[in-house]
Amino acid sequence: MNVAILDQRLKFPDPRRANAEGLVAVGGDLSVSRLLLAYRSGVFPWTAVPVTWWSPDPRGILPLDGFHISRSLARTIRQEPFRVTTDRAFGEVMQGCAEPAPGRRDTWISAEFIEAYRRLHEQGYAHSLECWDGDTLAGGIYGVAIGGFFAGESMFHRVSNASKLALFYLVEHLRQRSFALFDIQMLTPITQKLGGINMPRREYLQRLSAALEKPCAF
Repeated sequence: MNVAILDQRLKFPDPRRANAEGLVAVGGDLSVSRLLLAYRSGVFPWTAVPVTWWSPDPRGILPLDGFHISRSLARTIRQEPFRVTTDRAFGEVMQGCAEPAPGRRDTWISAEFIEAYRRLHEQGYAHSLECWDGDTLAGGIYGVAIGGFFAGESMFHRVSNASKLALFYLVEHLRQRSFALFDIQMLTPITQKLGGINMPRREYLQRLSAALEKPCAF
């Protein structure tokens, strides 16, 4: 297909017409209304200049009843090394996710993304979960919640195991609130070890449609 060029209209092409890499469209903006439409359509942004919109096939998800807890992680969970909160430090979590890390010299989380998701957070759609070591942020994760759908965007750690624990506590949080779909976009070695799986895009879009109808609150 020819990748669509977006204009000011709030509209996305059918994500099933994405190119082989999953690119759906280029252009538009990172406004709250466009971001919400994107997530509801099964599409997410990956770059800001220009803005690019993606819907890969297959799609990575983390089944909420399939989180894998290794013996070492179970031992760490029992030790309760961190104080866990939600939505207490959204901006700081995003900044942590944007920091350079071993094996990662740069990040897709640019200033434009930080500002766009700050606006989503202010309107009640973007959320964070934080792990604290005393008064110091040890790690965390953030994403977007609409109905019974949660899109995990990024996680980070400054203390060993903090990001894995943040993901574990987020899964528990979503399960307790009857969320139906935890989208992780694409598998990484870490998320695969923790139970993440690939799902055909067509099935993902069906699951997304059902999840969006659920009246869940983060």
